[in-house]
Amino acid sequence: MNKWAIAVAVSLAALLEIIDTSIVNVALSDIQASLGTTLSEVGWVVSGYGIANVIILPLSAWLGHRFGKKRYFLFSLFGFIAASVLCGVATSFSLLVIARVLQGLTGGGLLAKAQAILFETFPKHEQAMAQGLFGAIVVAGPAIGPTLGGYLVTNIGWRWIFFVNVPVGMIAIFMNIAFLPADGELAEDAAPIDWLSIALLAAGIGSLQGLLEEGQQEMWFESRLIQALAVVASVGLGGFVVRSLSSRAPVVDLRVLRHRSLWAGSLLSAVIGVVLYGSLFAIPIFAGSILQYTSQQVGLLLLPAAITSAVGMPLVAKLVGRFDPRALLGVGSLTWLASIWMFSQLSPRTGGDDLFWPNVVRGLATVMMFLPLQLTALGAIPKAEVAAASGFFNLTRQLGGSIGVALLTTFLDKRMAFHRAVLVEGVTAGDPRTVERVDAFTSGLAVRGVSLEDAQHKALALLDGAVNLQSAVMSFADTFLATGALLVTSVPLILLLRRPAAAGGPSMGH
Repeated sequence: MNKWAIAVAVSLAALLEIIDTSIVNVALSDIQASLGTTLSEVGWVVSGYGIANVIILPLSAWLGHRFGKKRYFLFSLFGFIAASVLCGVATSFSLLVIARVLQGLTGGGLLAKAQAILFETFPKHEQAMAQGLFGAIVVAGPAIGPTLGGYLVTNIGWRWIFFVNVPVGMIAIFMNIAFLPADGELAEDAAPIDWLSIALLAAGIGSLQGLLEEGQQEMWFESRLIQALAVVASVGLGGFVVRSLSSRAPVVDLRVLRHRSLWAGSLLSAVIGVVLYGSLFAIPIFAGSILQYTSQQVGLLLLPAAITSAVGMPLVAKLVGRFDPRALLGVGSLTWLASIWMFSQLSPRTGGDDLFWPNVVRGLATVMMFLPLQLTALGAIPKAEVAAASGFFNLTRQLGGSIGVALLTTFLDKRMAFHRAVLVEGVTAGDPRTVERVDAFTSGLAVRGVSLEDAQHKALALLDGAVNLQSAVMSFADTFLATGALLVTSVPLILLLRRPAAAGGPSMGH
């Protein structure tokens, strides 16, 4: 029972971090109006958190080893709650961004350490259920965030998306103090801190995340800022890899990548990050821009996927114990492709009800992908290295999500321009269908008392709006199909994964 108390305690802390990656997205316009900032500036409320998060993820194993796992986990949890309060009381935009960076720095430690603690706490035969609990949080959290955020922003105020962390966080703190085992004595001959490696990592991965977050808005490499970030990312990450591989006590142990299941699983995790966060990016934009949904309605639209993930977790956990997780990954891939195909059947007449079953299928598919992938990528890793492996594995998913949003934003814009150009070619003054449509618009407006001249101008505007709507819908369908194509190309990586070792037995496969 104490093991499951530990699982609930660390998972509750990880849930806070996961939800805060997406809960703020529905509040950006309210924050912008409240603090008097521009649309481009308010994006840093999201970017600051993401950049800080990916910097700390690979360092979490080293920090836990140096300062003690329980001490570091509780420090991260305390820091996250304090930063949440600071976000909620922020009276200026700069203070809010600083507080979000602090949230990201402390929250990154919660996610990776929670998964590592579960692997270290549970024996092999119970890993499926333990990781199933963690996996349900990882896949349901990003969907719960907009739902909860939409409700709080609509009914109370945007500051409560941060204050809501306090009561849940306090429960998590008390549970972790009570149930996490105490740290042993730390080694007195700890190696000196390699500040150069930390600086290179922070500069490299922080610049990469910043490039991904701001690339579309800055017109990618037409911007000197993006060019500079690309150079810093290349130099920083290159120098970090060389420094880490030559160090006897690296702050991030890259040697853990010698395990084939880890590097193959991490690549697949990055692809899943692209597909998962890409869909969580595209669906709300479609609902908001095409269906004219409010923030709360968008959140409720995503809720069925979160509920399905939570309900499907125990079922998938039992299946993992009976079948080869790699086979379940294959089935999960097919299920996810089915949901992508359903999403791609969009039309201007698509409504919220039409998105219910695609969301349910997507929620089931994410559990079927995440849980087997976690077990195959990390299940064969020796316990002494599982913390470092977990940090790297979670990092790839986070970066995959950032890459997915960046690429799909650009792809969506380009496909929208392409479809509009194609449709406009067919809308000519001599086309009978065009003339018929304009005449119908003009007659309808004239019946309502609009003068003939104004009716003709408004009819052309309505036709232009119809073209824009159709091109937008077609571009969203293309976006979903693109994520499906990426998922198909990543399926061969499943063959490189190893089956997790059974309790007391050797791992299977190569």
